[in-house]
Amino acid sequence: MIPFAKISMTDVEKKYINQALETNKICGDGEFTKKCTGWFKENCGINNFLLTTSCTHSLELAALLAGLKQGDEVLVPSYTFVSTADAILLRGATPVFIDIDKKTFNMDVNKIEEKITPKTKAIFPVHYAGVACDMDKIMEIAKKHNLIVIEDAAQGTLAYYKGKPLGTIGDYGCYSFHETKNYVMGEGGAIIVKDNDKYLEAEIIREKGTNRSQFIKGVVDKYTWHEVGSSYLPSDVLAAMLYGQLERADEIMEKRMHIWNTYHKSFESLEKQGKLARPYIPDYATHNAHMYYMVLPNEKIRNELMEKLKENGILAVFHYIPLHTSPMGIKLGYKQGDLPETEEYAKRLLRLPLYPDMTEEELTFICEKVHTILNTLI
Repeated sequence: MIPFAKISMTDVEKKYINQALETNKICGDGEFTKKCTGWFKENCGINNFLLTTSCTHSLELAALLAGLKQGDEVLVPSYTFVSTADAILLRGATPVFIDIDKKTFNMDVNKIEEKITPKTKAIFPVHYAGVACDMDKIMEIAKKHNLIVIEDAAQGTLAYYKGKPLGTIGDYGCYSFHETKNYVMGEGGAIIVKDNDKYLEAEIIREKGTNRSQFIKGVVDKYTWHEVGSSYLPSDVLAAMLYGQLERADEIMEKRMHIWNTYHKSFESLEKQGKLARPYIPDYATHNAHMYYMVLPNEKIRNELMEKLKENGILAVFHYIPLHTSPMGIKLGYKQGDLPETEEYAKRLLRLPLYPDMTEEELTFICEKVHTILNTLI
């Protein structure tokens, strides 16, 4: 079976993991955590960067820093992972779901303002497949209505909007380093905080509500409890794994991009025949080859292609069930038919295997099978 995703582990990562273990200090904010933070500052110009235990926790931390509370409304796409909405609900606020742009699967920026009410506090844009949302438009709307912007860039590490790293444009940005992402640490994430005062607050909340981070830096001679907080620090062993991945970032990106481009070129003829639609990349976006998906003519063909690929040892998968149609979405008052584009295109999307160590033989085999099966089905 050709898996959907597979981590790329080399002697580089193993060496750093062993080094972390040998320090006899593997809790959070160790040497490798600092190295990862330094890497993003040096290579991406990102300041105010904090590693976390997951992107889920980054989103929750951002929602806490944003001051979301009971009665607030937050605009968010329904086509996203549950963590985006959970972060809102855990603060007592209400997610207001917005339909997608069928070309990018990002929230349709032309449908944002019609959902804004006096209760609206924030916008959570999600950069689907590492392809940027139209951030100029989102920031313009946010400024006009005095809204906070929290970028869910879980899939967007080392992807860009008009040359700016995703996650650095809004007030807060959240990354994922889950094992299914481009650069991995098993479980882990990061939060980027634009405002310096909010960044200091984030450090405190992340460290159980204490100013321990300032103590470690030598800014204070003892640390104590300042705010309500929790523990959002990943082990330095995991940070060591991530640092190895970051040192190999160019290699990993090159391999992923080769696979993405090979798929894209191979399926051009099928798109011209109307048998599928390929991913659309707007001019303003520089994607990171996080995912290669195709949109089939209908759900039946999507499911048949997925099953036949599986019969040939290829694990292709669909993606999110729209949140507004889930049991929790129904509890929130939504129903089938509320977001027609999201519902329609979620049924037709299929993701293909994409991981750095995929062989040329595997890649050729997948392309050939997609062509053969679709030419039989359509």
